Formats: sequence, C-alpha cells, structure tokens
Amino acid sequence: MPIIQASDVQSHVGKEVGVSDWREITQAGVNAFADVTGDHQFIHVDPEKAKLTPIGGTIAHGFYTLSLLAGMADGVTLRLDTLKMGLNYGLDRVRFIAPVKVGARIRARFTLASVDRRNDGAYQFTYTVAVEIEGEDKPALAAQWVFMQYV
Repeated sequence: MPIIQASDVQSHVGKEVGVSDWREITQAGVNAFADVTGDHQFIHVDPEKAKLTPIGGTIAHGFYTLSLLAGMADGVTLRLDTLKMGLNYGLDRVRFIAPVKVGARIRARFTLASVDRRNDGAYQFTYTVAVEIEGEDKPALAAQWVFMQYV
C-alpha cells in the first residue's frame, strides 16, 4: 500500500494509484457466496443448467465481484502516513457491465477521483474503480468507492 503524507495527497488526484493482482473466480468461491447470501440462482451454482444459457456456464454474482474490491484494494490504494483507522464509507454509481465467468481472472484498477478533508479530521477518498476481466474488452464492473481515513 503506497504510504503518503497528507500534504501530498492532492497531487495524486486524477491519477491511477494502483492495480491489484489477478484473482481467479472459482466455482467453490461462487458457491460459498451463494450459501452466505442465500442467492442460489442456477446461473451461479448449477454448471450443467448454466451451460444451456447464452453465457454458456456459471458466472459470479455481481455482488460477489463487488465484495472482492476490499481485498483487491489492499496493498494498492493510498494510505496516509498518520492513519489510525480506515472505514468503507460506501459506493456510488455501481454498474455491473459484463458477466464474470467461473474460471476467469479479474483485477481492479484504482484511480483517485478526489480527496476531501472533513470537519471531524478524517479524509474522504473517492476512487474510480474498474474491475477488469482478463482477455475481455468490457470491464466486469465500474464504481465510485468512498473510503474514510482517520488520522
């Protein structure tokens, strides 16, 4: 995770700050997510039935792909040198653009869209995030991710 000083944070706005490693989407991971959320739609958990669809196989839940952002951000997004605590603040404009087939590899690309100092002393980081699918032209998802850093 790139560590920066608060005085330098604005110089990163508008720049790509990191790209995660590739992560393979497995049927076991999709099934575990289905079990946790109760979303057992066949397109996610039934490979034989999913083969008969226009997609041709099982796909990750959109929310599963979205939930992987936290792990993909670790190590590649900016961290203030005086950070005491960080919190996920939310997402804006989440779009699921292309399905992620089981067996595909994905990675996330983070661009710092803005940083604002709040009255409580926290810094609000907004990242533009694109989750890419290896070998595909369209991303799996795009979102604005808001993250708080308390110093």
